[in-house]
Amino acid sequence: MKYIDYYETLGVAKTASEKEIKQAYRKLARQHHPDLHQGDAKAAAEEQFKLINEAYEVLGDPDKRAKYDQLGMNWRSGDEFPFDPAQGSARTYTYQGNADFDPNGFEFSHFFSSLFGQDFAAKQHYESRTRQRNSKGEDVQAEISLAIEELLRGAEKELHLATSTVCTACEGRRFSQRGLCQACGGTGAMAGSKTVKVKIPAGLYPGASLRLKGLGGQGYGAAPAGDLYLQIQVAPHPVWQIQGSDVETDLTLQPEQAVLGDTINVPTPHGSVQLKVQPGTHTGQRLRVKNKGLPKKQGVGDLYIKIRIDIPRELSEAEKALYRKIRETKTAGTDTEQTELAS
Repeated sequence: MKYIDYYETLGVAKTASEKEIKQAYRKLARQHHPDLHQGDAKAAAEEQFKLINEAYEVLGDPDKRAKYDQLGMNWRSGDEFPFDPAQGSARTYTYQGNADFDPNGFEFSHFFSSLFGQDFAAKQHYESRTRQRNSKGEDVQAEISLAIEELLRGAEKELHLATSTVCTACEGRRFSQRGLCQACGGTGAMAGSKTVKVKIPAGLYPGASLRLKGLGGQGYGAAPAGDLYLQIQVAPHPVWQIQGSDVETDLTLQPEQAVLGDTINVPTPHGSVQLKVQPGTHTGQRLRVKNKGLPKKQGVGDLYIKIRIDIPRELSEAEKALYRKIRETKTAGTDTEQTELAS
C-alpha cells in the first residue's frame, strides 16, 4: 500500500492554515466534480474527487491532521506503507440506522482505513450533526480603496461582497442520501453575494484591517453570522505620491524664489501650511514637513516636498535686462579672478 500525501493532493504546504486548506479543497472539489466531466474524463474526475474529499477529511480536522502529521515524518508520497489486515478493506462511508447516504457512495482508501479504523464513519456522522446544528458563518476578507480625504475624515461606502453560507441541502456535512451533496458539490457551502453599507471611521492608516462584526457569511441555525475584515488601501492621488503613511509632492519655484528664499502656501492632506523656503535652495532638494502625511499605526506620517526650479517661458524686457546684468556681473568677476591668477 502506498503512502498518500494529502498535502500534495490539495496543493498546500504542510504549514497551511485551516483557512488555506478549506479554500484549496473547495477550489479542487468544484474543478473535479464528476458532473462537470463526461466519458473517460468523468471516471478520472470521480477518482480524483474521492481523493480530494479524503484529503480534506484528514487535513480539515485538527486531531486527524495531527495524527497524520506524526506519521508523515517517516514517510514520503509513493513509499510503501504497511497495511494492517485487521482494518479490513477500504471502508464505504455508510451509517447504521437513519443512513445519510448510499451504501455505494463515497469510499475511503486502504491507507485511510489503516490510519483511522472502521468506526470512523459512524463517529464522524454524529460529530458532524452536532457541529453543524449551530455553525457560525464564515468570516469574509475584502479590500477597500479609499481616497486620502476619506481615509482622514471617514466615509460611508457600499460594498458588494462574495459570501458563502452553510449548504441547506446537506446542512454543511458535504454528503446527502445519494453520496456527496450535489447542491454544493461536496463543499458543504453555497456561494452567494450581498450588498452592505459600512461606515469607515476617520483616521485609519494604510494597511489597517477593519473588523465589521456580523457582516460576513450567514450563520447556520441559531449561530451568529461571521465577520467582515476590510483591508484598507489608499487610492492614487493626482497631486500626492503615497509611500506607506508618508506623502510626497513637487513644489515649483521661480529662480528668484530659490535664490533669495520665500514663504509659500503649500497644500497638505490636512490643509494648507506656510512653508519657508531658505535662500539658495537647489532643484531636487527634498523638504520635510512633519506630521502632515497620513495616519500610521502610531502617529502620523510626514509630507516631503521635492523642489523644482522653473525658468519662465516668456520674460519682459526689464526681466531680460536683469538676467543680462547678472551674467555680466558673473563674467566680470571671472575675468578679474583670471587676471589676478595670471599676475
